[in-house]
Amino acid sequence: MSEYEFDLFTIGAGSGGIRASRRAAAFGARVAVAEQQFLGGTCVNIGCIPKKLFSYAAHFHKDFEDAHGYGWSFDRLSFDWQALLEGKNREIERLNGVYDKLLTQSGVELIMGRAKVTGPHTVEVGGRTYTARHILVATGSSPTMPDIEGAQYCISSDDAFYLDKLPRRVVVVGGGYIAVEFASIFNGLGVDTTLVYRGDRVLKHFDADLGNFLAEQMALRGVKIRFNTEIHKIEREGEALHCVTGDNERLSCDTVLSATGRLPNTKHLGLEEIGVGLAPNGAVMVDQTFQTAVPSIYAVGDVIHRMQLTPVALAEGMLVADHLFNGGTEHMDYSGIPTAIFSHPNVATVGMSEAQAIESGHTIDLYRSVFTPLKHTVSRSGEKVLLKLIVERETDRVLGVHMVGDDAGELLQGFAVAIKCRATKAQFDATIGIHPTIAEEFVTMRTKVAP
Repeated sequence: MSEYEFDLFTIGAGSGGIRASRRAAAFGARVAVAEQQFLGGTCVNIGCIPKKLFSYAAHFHKDFEDAHGYGWSFDRLSFDWQALLEGKNREIERLNGVYDKLLTQSGVELIMGRAKVTGPHTVEVGGRTYTARHILVATGSSPTMPDIEGAQYCISSDDAFYLDKLPRRVVVVGGGYIAVEFASIFNGLGVDTTLVYRGDRVLKHFDADLGNFLAEQMALRGVKIRFNTEIHKIEREGEALHCVTGDNERLSCDTVLSATGRLPNTKHLGLEEIGVGLAPNGAVMVDQTFQTAVPSIYAVGDVIHRMQLTPVALAEGMLVADHLFNGGTEHMDYSGIPTAIFSHPNVATVGMSEAQAIESGHTIDLYRSVFTPLKHTVSRSGEKVLLKLIVERETDRVLGVHMVGDDAGELLQGFAVAIKCRATKAQFDATIGIHPTIAEEFVTMRTKVAP
């Protein structure tokens, strides 16, 4: 009889934790998963899925406007916030049930409650101690809130999915992907939206052209963007909120959404007490096999703060299970991972930015195209798209593919395969485009542009 109740005890039933647990169980391991809140983690409940549903809802407003150019007319259009919430909640409940079945059918024991690591092989949940040969920490991350006077009046991106009513005026604080996505969503739903950011461009961790172009397009759609501006305090006056800037300007609204970052969920988990190393921001420190300083304890996903993307957590979880229970020796390859931002318009990117390529010592050629898509030649919305390629001059290899425009995420997935296969610009050029599409421009760009 084994000295441990389980071969793997996973803390957190999000993307990475569930994938690792199911795969480990498929290899014959005895697995338990502890979850204190909801199945599916951030992505399913307060992240990717509800955000994309909100994004779809917000897109309809512009679609209706664009339709006028094509001869359509609509009378008495209205939007029901409660109907959107109910639809979103139904889908999340369905997915929660799907994950419950996936775990049960895989033979994984689900334990509801907050877990705490009490030793290299022990986890406590609800006053009971469980023993495990290996422990996997997959507890995700949570939004940070500003350290300013009146911060209690802010909501986070988590809260935005459960607002009782749609605000008339909103101030979104931040310049990252969560900020631009929610500013786009609120604006698309008819809310008077102001985006306030302390920097001089949104999406500062992405190619500079993407952030600059996105801001132009968001402004065209009606989002008011305030760069180089910081909120120093928030005051309440009746039902109204006033965001006081460093210049003593007062931005009035009904709701302030703070979207200034996320931090790993490691507080009160008991990790440091047993010797697991944590970074200054609370991230669990792991090696290339996701093993911590305590050999029996591993960690994956947002809690290690490498790339906070659902597919990355899934891949990390699979590798841990393979390593522990299937003799796997592969390591995670973080290069060439595509990502999309569901702002309006969308942003998608794979590979290196222009700055990253130069900093890495590459001599590069740039190809950039900005144009009006066929759809908007008739809608007359003024909307444009941006496409960009970064090419290594010596080898002709395409180092980066970037886009701002509708359905950019759908379009870039295929090009991510090309980047992973180390495709060259000559191979792009030799590929016949699909006409008329936005995507064909990626294989017809021939003129180099100056950096």
